[in-house]
Amino acid sequence: MNSAFDAYFTSIKGKKIAVLGLGVSNRPLVRLLLEYGCDVTGCDRTPLEKLDQEVLDLGCKLQVGDGYLDNLQADLVFRTPGMHPGNPALEALRSRGAKITSEMEVFFEVCPCHTIAVTGSDGKTTTTTLISEMLKAAGYTVWLGGNIGTPLLPLCRRMKPEDYAVVELSSFQLMDMERSPQRAVVTNLAPNHLDVHKDMDEYVDAKKNIFRFQKDTDLLVLNADNEITKSFTGNGVTRKFSRLGVGEAMVSDGIVCRDGEKVLPVADILIPGVHNIENYMAAMLAVEGLVDDETIRSVAKTFGGVEHRIELVRIKDGIRFYNDSIASSPSRTIAGLRSFPEKVILIAGGYDKHIPYDVLGPEICAHVKKLFLGGATGPLIRAAVEQSTGEKPEIVDCGNFEAAVRAAAAAAESGDVVLMSPASAAFDQFKNFMVRGEFYKKLVMEL
Repeated sequence: MNSAFDAYFTSIKGKKIAVLGLGVSNRPLVRLLLEYGCDVTGCDRTPLEKLDQEVLDLGCKLQVGDGYLDNLQADLVFRTPGMHPGNPALEALRSRGAKITSEMEVFFEVCPCHTIAVTGSDGKTTTTTLISEMLKAAGYTVWLGGNIGTPLLPLCRRMKPEDYAVVELSSFQLMDMERSPQRAVVTNLAPNHLDVHKDMDEYVDAKKNIFRFQKDTDLLVLNADNEITKSFTGNGVTRKFSRLGVGEAMVSDGIVCRDGEKVLPVADILIPGVHNIENYMAAMLAVEGLVDDETIRSVAKTFGGVEHRIELVRIKDGIRFYNDSIASSPSRTIAGLRSFPEKVILIAGGYDKHIPYDVLGPEICAHVKKLFLGGATGPLIRAAVEQSTGEKPEIVDCGNFEAAVRAAAAAAESGDVVLMSPASAAFDQFKNFMVRGEFYKKLVMEL
């Protein structure tokens, strides 16, 4: 038994506990709290008649529907990551003496093993997965989770001190965190999630919590090419990677080097795109001293990438269809466009997160020959392209996602690349980017 884990949950047994959000990630938390005999109220905006049976079977009290936070009484509140810590309902709970925490905050408090965490605007999931794959290939027991989707807190009882928890952290998870991992990575930062964060400063400040509480023996890995991250300073050892300039990890004559020593030929990296070279540099610095260079090279030659991240879906009639549904920001789509030597047919547009699209216009002009748009951001992307200099692609406004996919497929010829990389969130038509990606793959396979 993990003594810190058991002590924590035993200590809250007599408290009134509210869990905000009853999605898949919070359900194991509710079960865990009930297992320890806690008084649990599950709160969710979804009305009672639309809750699925799994939620109804949890066995906790329910406070649901439009007024699900009204008059809520609790001593301890587990905030869902998507809820801003400054939400008026949370402020009201604080004023009545409630403590606000989260599943991830408690995980870092009671986790018995080594911790490595990754955040950033782009590349989080691939870098986190690479670190996990490298450690597993080196023989370690690895627990992968966080923003990737696996709730780690209930798994703490099975973790051993010599294991590694490799965690992806979003800005929403980090906003009110007061603990940092022993090894932290910030891949890069660019405007994102400004529909939730009040401004860019708040977004950047949230990201800093990944290293703000580190000790002097801890490790911080930073992107030296990114204007924001290159100036960060941590409490412990800082190591930087650079594809364009100089860092502890850098590219020289087509080989990724660490401290001047050749480690990984770029040609050995199976997944496409220069941004994935950066992801490998970040990962190899994060596992420094834990994984040997031969193991890193072996992973590079065999790792085929993460679903929905420039994922090759199908080759039909000489046309290659790629799924890059994870690209919910302009910077992510720019990285995808730069992954291909030829000009592509691009499908873009979706939910508006109130982030600027001006940087995307010139990149589309440089890398796209036909552009198919849908969703709320379609007009914003069109405007960014039309205001750019350079040769402009043919632009087709399709209204919705499915129409854009079908029109792009119909326009493609043998030798073309069709890339679905929306530069926008999926919430206008889909629950999340994964559902959007699965739907895209379904449409492509049906062609």
